[in-house]
Amino acid sequence: MGEKMSNCKASCSVLLVFFIVGLCSVCQYSAAQVDANQTANLIINASISRPIPETLFGIFFEEINHAGAGGIWAELVSNRGFEAGGQNTPSNIAPWSIIGDQSSLTVSTDRSSCFERNKVALQMNVLCDSKGSNICPAGGVGIYNPGFWGMNIEQGKVYKVVLFVRSLGSINVSVSLTSSDGSKMLATANILDSDVSNWTKVEVLLEATGTNPNSRLQLTTSRKGVIWFDQVSAMPVDTYKGHGFRNELIEMLDDIKPQFIRFPGGCFIEGEWLRNAFRWKESIGPWEERPGHFGDVWMYWTDDGLGYFEFLQLAEDLGSRPIWVFNNGISHQDQVDTTAVLPFVQEALDGLEFAKGDSNSKWGSVRAAMGHPEPFDLKYVAVGNEDCGKKNYRGNYLKFYNAIRSAYPDIKIISNCDGSSRSLDHPADYYDFHIYTSASNLFSMTHQFDRTSRTGPKAFVSEYAVTGKDAGTGSLLAALAEAGFLIGLEKNSDIVEMASYAPLFVNVNDRRWNPDAIVFNSSKHYGTPSYWVQKLFRESSGANLLDSKLQTNSSTLVASAITWQNSDGKTYLKIKIVNFGNSKVNLKVSIDGLGLSSQLSESTKTVLTSSNLMDENSFSDPKKVVPAQTLVENADKDMDLVLTPYSVTSFDLLTESYSIRMPQTDSFSRSSI
Repeated sequence: MGEKMSNCKASCSVLLVFFIVGLCSVCQYSAAQVDANQTANLIINASISRPIPETLFGIFFEEINHAGAGGIWAELVSNRGFEAGGQNTPSNIAPWSIIGDQSSLTVSTDRSSCFERNKVALQMNVLCDSKGSNICPAGGVGIYNPGFWGMNIEQGKVYKVVLFVRSLGSINVSVSLTSSDGSKMLATANILDSDVSNWTKVEVLLEATGTNPNSRLQLTTSRKGVIWFDQVSAMPVDTYKGHGFRNELIEMLDDIKPQFIRFPGGCFIEGEWLRNAFRWKESIGPWEERPGHFGDVWMYWTDDGLGYFEFLQLAEDLGSRPIWVFNNGISHQDQVDTTAVLPFVQEALDGLEFAKGDSNSKWGSVRAAMGHPEPFDLKYVAVGNEDCGKKNYRGNYLKFYNAIRSAYPDIKIISNCDGSSRSLDHPADYYDFHIYTSASNLFSMTHQFDRTSRTGPKAFVSEYAVTGKDAGTGSLLAALAEAGFLIGLEKNSDIVEMASYAPLFVNVNDRRWNPDAIVFNSSKHYGTPSYWVQKLFRESSGANLLDSKLQTNSSTLVASAITWQNSDGKTYLKIKIVNFGNSKVNLKVSIDGLGLSSQLSESTKTVLTSSNLMDENSFSDPKKVVPAQTLVENADKDMDLVLTPYSVTSFDLLTESYSIRMPQTDSFSRSSI
């Protein structure tokens, strides 16, 4: 993720927008345009088919746009260990702030923490008291944390607060969830202890009595003395499958049935400099012992509560195949010479042992101690990200390839180099293909892989999206072009085995990259039209691709046909068609070799479109551009259908057989359109 952003603003995308505006009068369909109908024929031969890889469509998660910290990871506290200001003290503790003034308390940082890998702790010197000449203000003094642009606290829900505390005397500290200005109490509990002379772990459960999406956590006292705090965490008790993820965001992923998850980046694993690259060993073990790091590409601190282990757990929870991307000794600004890269190779091998090793092995035992004694099903790794053109990449890659192939022969290894137009000069199981471009260009790439060699490594289109002016912050126009591109990948799935949109998430308070599939803040979320396109393709993985020929003079139509089975064993014929043009299309569909059921309630038509090509979803109108489903009443082997201008249409037609198995043949034509 990152190096091809300049392509997004190609002049062709600007010309396309002006062309569309000129034709559509701000993209509204006029009666004259609808009258200029086109005709097309789609001929489907169900006797000629081939299986689509089970892995075809998945997701790519990168820690970008606060997608993880302040996103899918449900931790509410930002900078929980006070480390974001750096290891030196005094340190910047933001976004923590002070409750009170200099006459009532002073706050500083020191290196007195009991955790060796994150030594910074916060010292709170309380000058006021509950009696005497300097009485503390009502409610006490202390510190508060607003989380990631406000904590979403909901009435009736329970939140677990964990913190480490030390003091020279007894303490009486209130742990509270309040409104953003502290005026309204949503939940509170007191920590009373007469002996916390050594660092003490404290856990508090808070049940909210009110709802506020812009809440904060505060630690206050009215007792004079010196108190140290460190590693302050607050999380909802109810998380996705109990593993720390924000329910509603992960459910959005579950809805598109991702067959794999590539993680944790992207540029995040490279870093601008190697010193700030994501290192998996620093992200495992007890959360309070993880040092965290500054992601200097996307410019924010992460506590790394969402670490290597949690990503593997998420893949397992989603039923997805994990694809681990690791640093290969190369960042954006510096790199390790091949002669000195072996420590990085060993780090990757250790990471594989952590995921796959026996619970008695060195690193497998660490995984087991974290609560997962059985190995994770890790079978794919990517050696770096977008590093192919860099000086040491090929040399470094071969060191990793040979070591991993020797130690783990079952692991599939992904090269950063694109092999779609010419053969790689090094061994690989997959090659990476990234494309960020205009809508017109991506739609034209429907045939990108038609002439790619069918020998050698398979293609992994791990990052694709329409970007630039065509995309807005998630437009219908972008989604239409992407749908056309995905139909091309589907029809070339004998060579393209995996594909994923990027980026996946954006917190609207830190939009580092635009557009993104899922948009959220502390309490709300919605899918862009591009997200809904992913959902239209969720049945493709593991389906059967049927031979289909689209007879038309139009260059704005693409179509595919598959058969897929639902959980009840019923087999459906799915026809997907993208109309990238401004005219209605009368489509004649002819199906040979496959009978359709007459049960009218079982066949549906789903259309993604809108009145304006640049229409988007938003928090105020999250379903402005979403698929609309209706019943198909005339399902037959010969049908006359109508395609709306600027639309993606998917027909799911119940077949006569509940468990039909399509014959396979080598004569399947990739040139069919």
